[in-house]
Amino acid sequence: MIITHMQVKKLAAREEAKKKEFPKIMRINFDYENVYLAGGCFWGVQAYLDKIPGVINTQTGYANGNTQRPTYEQVCHENTGHAETVYVQYDPKIISLEQLIKAFFEIIDPTSINKQGGDAGTQYRTGVYYTRPEDKAMIQKVFDELAPNYKAPIVVELKPIENFYPAENYHQKYLQKNPGGYCHIDLSKADKYKKAT
Repeated sequence: MIITHMQVKKLAAREEAKKKEFPKIMRINFDYENVYLAGGCFWGVQAYLDKIPGVINTQTGYANGNTQRPTYEQVCHENTGHAETVYVQYDPKIISLEQLIKAFFEIIDPTSINKQGGDAGTQYRTGVYYTRPEDKAMIQKVFDELAPNYKAPIVVELKPIENFYPAENYHQKYLQKNPGGYCHIDLSKADKYKKAT
């Protein structure tokens, strides 16, 4: 079968359109709890959290910005105010929010403003965005407990989640699809949690 130049262009356009598709927002299961964690490039943060026992689902996206349904390019190059963030659905019978926040702190520099690893910009700021007002005091307690471990003050945002837009499909489970892809964190730090269960 001979494929014409026009057919090749159509196939390429279809593939390009697929790259820009966005996944659906995950359904909420009331047996589980939810939190949103921003820790720099979301590829590595998602891959790490997926290894933690008790984490049921994760989804990369853009949170707490001032625009609706931003694209990756807009978040990187325009002043959208969004942070690269991972939505985390977890089973509190297996892992508590306190344990989850402590595990999260192991892969971030909580004293760095708008920079994690080699990535710099407001979209790479760190943050814990909670869904229930009663979680704020407990998360702040964890921050206070961990503060003496650092020479500089903790600058991780602690705010309610205001908005969250899932990232494009190609950003979901990126390191599963691209083993050896860019990652600013040491994923082996999750191994100790597997051994503990």
